[in-house]
This record gives sequence, C-alpha cells and structure tokens, in this order.
Amino acid sequence: MGDIWVLRIGHRPERDKRVTTHVALTARALGAKGIYVDTADPVLEENIRSTVQRFGGDFTIKTGVAWDDVIGSFKGKIVHLTMYGQRADIAIPRIPTDEDILVIVGATKVPMCIYERADFNVSVGNQPHSEISAMAIFLYVYTGGKHLYEYREGGEIAVVPNERGKTVVENRR
Repeated sequence: MGDIWVLRIGHRPERDKRVTTHVALTARALGAKGIYVDTADPVLEENIRSTVQRFGGDFTIKTGVAWDDVIGSFKGKIVHLTMYGQRADIAIPRIPTDEDILVIVGATKVPMCIYERADFNVSVGNQPHSEISAMAIFLYVYTGGKHLYEYREGGEIAVVPNERGKTVVENRR
C-alpha cells in the first residue's frame, strides 16, 4: 500500500484545536504517515509529536504550510472528504492502493478548486457529522482496518488490549 498523507485546510487554532488534534490522532492511528495543516500552530505540533514519542511510529506533522503548494507538489492521488462527493462505498474501491494518497479534510468552507483538483471527492454519509468521523470511516475502509492494533516502533509505552483491566507496557530504549 502507498503512503497516506492528510491535509487539513482552514484550521483555526483558537476554535479548532481539539478537532484538528483528533483528526491528526485518528489519521495516525489508522495508518497515515503524516499531516499538513495550513495554519501555523506550534501547540498542535507539540501535542502530536508528544503522542508519537509516547506511542511510537514515524507520523509527522507540519503546520503553517500553503495548501496549494502541498496539492501542487503531491505525487499521487488526491482524495477530498466532503458530504457532497461520491458515496464512499462506490468511491473507495476505485482509489488505488498502490499509490500515495493525500486526504484533504476541511475545517471551514473548502474552495471550489479543491473539488476540481481532487481525483476523488468522497462522501462519508450524507448527514452532518464531524471530519474526525469521516477520516476514521474512510481510513478504516480504505486500509481494511489493518492499522488498528499495529505495534509502533520507538514508543515509550504500548497498550495491550484485553477484556478487563488496563495493560500498559513500558518499552526500554
């Protein structure tokens, strides 16, 4: 499978900090390699890097990027998550898994040029919902859920799922 990257457009740090954090965490948990955010937000960067340090993996975050530069230089397929796109159950099987993809998620109204530039405009349902849920559903279906319990190298801790209790293993560096 190619690499999955995420582009968050319209991030407003004073208003969207929790939502954008959760978009990034969801992307990381479900197999993305990294996220680009169009507005500079060093607090968001630190929070995500702290999670990667604790739980491992090589997820990257870069804020303050020009979204049109990211799109213009991306080598792969561009997937825009929007309520107005093609149904996910029809679109996702058509998205190649052997190429990198850039998943675009808006915080505010997305410019029409995004719809035109995207290789796939994908609708994850036709009712109002969050971009967090859209990201989770899309990535779970696209990857077949294979990243849910994946061990991530280099973390300080690992959570071991079990029926009862909480099991956290400290990794030795």
